[in-house]
Amino acid sequence: MKLLKWMAFTSVMAMSVNALAEGGGDRTFDRALSANAKAMEQYAASQGKAAPVVKAYEYGMKLDVKKVVSVVRPKNECAVVPAAMTYEDSKGQLNTVTYNVMGNCRQQGG
Repeated sequence: MKLLKWMAFTSVMAMSVNALAEGGGDRTFDRALSANAKAMEQYAASQGKAAPVVKAYEYGMKLDVKKVVSVVRPKNECAVVPAAMTYEDSKGQLNTVTYNVMGNCRQQGG
């Protein structure tokens, strides 16, 4: 069972990295989120849980995070970009929340 969890986790991370490497802004995030959703469906099935429903974070929303399962990382861009996190709450349910963060801003040497 641990092997199955590990395989699901590594596939999510690999898909997220590949999707972010393709470029294309929102399309890239949509692809990464879609890959994450598929991987989380497999993970949920392996855990005997319902697949998470994606919700957009709203200011003040209470998050009951017991365990982070997966993160769709932000783009390397000096702008506000989308990200997502799938987590397990204290009731054992899987949840995915999308939110905006500052991208990984790296200045070019000059």
